Amino acid sequence: MGPPFRQFVLKVHSRCDLACDHCYVYEHADQSWRAKPIRMSEQTARLVAARIAEHVTSHGLDRVHVTLHGGEPLLAGVAGLEAVLGALRAALDPVCDPVLQVHTNGVRLGEEFCELFARYGVRVGISLDGDREANDLHRRYADGRSSHAAVLRAIDLLRARYPGGYAGLLCTIDLANDPIAVYEALLALEPPRIDLLLPHATHDHPPPGRPGDYAAWLIKIFDRWVRDGRPMGIRLFDSVLGRLRGEPSRTEAIGLEPTDLIVVETDGSLEQADSLKTAYDGAPATGFSLTDTGFDAAVTHPGIVARRTGIEGLCETCRECPVVGICGGGLYAHRHSTANGFANPSVYCADLLGLITHIEARAGTPPPLHTLLARHLDELSEGYGSAAAITALAQAQLSIARGLAAAVHRSDAEAWRELNRIERARPDILADLLLHPYFRVWVLDHLAPPGKDPGYLARLAVAGLARAGLAGALTIQPDPEGAIYFPTVGRMTVAPGEPVRVETGEDGIVTAGAGWEPVRTLTTHGLRVRIEDLDPWRDCHHWPPASRLPEQEIQAWQSMLGDAFELIPPEYADALAAGLTTITPLAPGGAERSSTARHAFGAVAVARPGSPESLAKLLMHEFQHVKLGAVLDLFELTIRREPEPRYRVAWRDDPRPLEAILQGTYAHIAVTDFWRTRREDEFARWHSATLDGARILLDSGRLTPLGERFVGGMRATLAAFY
Repeated sequence: MGPPFRQFVLKVHSRCDLACDHCYVYEHADQSWRAKPIRMSEQTARLVAARIAEHVTSHGLDRVHVTLHGGEPLLAGVAGLEAVLGALRAALDPVCDPVLQVHTNGVRLGEEFCELFARYGVRVGISLDGDREANDLHRRYADGRSSHAAVLRAIDLLRARYPGGYAGLLCTIDLANDPIAVYEALLALEPPRIDLLLPHATHDHPPPGRPGDYAAWLIKIFDRWVRDGRPMGIRLFDSVLGRLRGEPSRTEAIGLEPTDLIVVETDGSLEQADSLKTAYDGAPATGFSLTDTGFDAAVTHPGIVARRTGIEGLCETCRECPVVGICGGGLYAHRHSTANGFANPSVYCADLLGLITHIEARAGTPPPLHTLLARHLDELSEGYGSAAAITALAQAQLSIARGLAAAVHRSDAEAWRELNRIERARPDILADLLLHPYFRVWVLDHLAPPGKDPGYLARLAVAGLARAGLAGALTIQPDPEGAIYFPTVGRMTVAPGEPVRVETGEDGIVTAGAGWEPVRTLTTHGLRVRIEDLDPWRDCHHWPPASRLPEQEIQAWQSMLGDAFELIPPEYADALAAGLTTITPLAPGGAERSSTARHAFGAVAVARPGSPESLAKLLMHEFQHVKLGAVLDLFELTIRREPEPRYRVAWRDDPRPLEAILQGTYAHIAVTDFWRTRREDEFARWHSATLDGARILLDSGRLTPLGERFVGGMRATLAAFY
């Protein structure tokens, strides 16, 4: 089963008191509103609330967003909305933290509604297209009267009586309107946030104007917004800037994030995003209703799945585009044509490209690659992966790491400022620090209460300042033994107890300590790896890590690694040289010991074995797990559905879940390849076992379309071995 839904749009009333001629509900291809009940009944509202609570509980969600929508939701009246909100609070408050919002045209918003929304903690978003001239182009009553004055009265009331509930304004772009006049009219109303929306259009029904006109319109507002100091959020611009920093998009209009939104109609039926109403009649329908089933049924609907496949769900033009990691193909509905379905670039392709490249140039930040090109994914599916493909994987991991760093930046404001200073001076050093395998391990643990090791961010900053030769000072708390580890640099020993002010300068860390143990590196045949025997977060592998290695053991590692690397075939050696950054020694045991950790990209943990041949095999095997783990960060290859069946494979005594079989099969492609030119009996044994693993995967019925393609590449490689 795919990811759960986290955003729920409830159609509490299916009619409207305005007659906006650009409305996707009434004026576009899908006309299903005509057959829906006018309002959501109390019985349906209670059912919807119970189904959301059921979904929250079964997936362990801590927060969901619920938006009351229409039509015009205020037509349901104060009593009608109170019944819906009461049902939602009663069902959801005990199981999660629901975020409630209503989106309205505002013309009916009065004191009673404001009091109701304040009582139930509901934030209010209002549609407004600018000043009166701009708004009257489309947002009028059916008899032609202007709605502008009524909307302004509502916004003024909201600001005066319920300012904490003022969520922001939604504005649909019209090229006939002056962009700066629209911006200034909205700015004067002091919204916390503005949504600037491209008018819904498809390739069959393109928008007015020429390609690039909408980019030019938006760029005028963006430049003015920046000059004004970004006085309020503008979601489209904030999303582009966030994607440039590697953060998730804040809007479905751009980005590759899987959709987590579902719509509930007035009769309890489930639909996909409203924007699909512009594509064709019936486009949003799923065929499911909450009277018959829960939300999980819709998770596997083809339309939902199609919007969760990332870059692989895009047409070839989009996949090869330099800004695909930011744009993501644009809004799904805007890609539609009768000829190709949704397998097209956005009808606003030129506009998105123009806007993104302009913002990128102003931001001075390279675009993230929180994704992979199709050709790189295909290379990886074959079990190999060129240096370029591994570098692309690493860039995607860096994008993820940047997002995680942003998630913890409030834990130490001083350290965060220094990390930003490092990025300005030496972005390459900051990237290397964020890609240190155990940074992500720490972040994910730190984000879970009670937030362990809050000093890690400061130690990371000191490491960056030292490597960049920048002067700085941060207060660091040593561990109970007096040790302070600086990631990628080394470990200082001081008197235990009191915090230490650690200073850096041109010569690195200049604060004197009782002892210093540097991180050591091994180099051979184009490979350069750190021996990580200091980081306290390295104890995340299946086996316990070794303690600090004596110098003679480091020399033994250097000698064996050089000999082992000569035994590794070039198609694996190139990948290792591009992506293996860290070897974490494990405590020795009886048999061969090696491991990877799901969130420690670039690291292989291994106890030094008895021969270079064994080390070569272990490195080939474990780095397959590193590659596949990084792929699984980006793409859903298996369908998660309860109950999860288990399967027997030749290399394990216990039955295994499907993703474990995917990991094992992928790793054993390298093992099979290793024995192919060495021992015929071992080759035959592993070839048979690994080919059987691929068969189990393909016969399971639990691979996504992309998963079938990926495992097909694995099987093709195995077939080519004979």
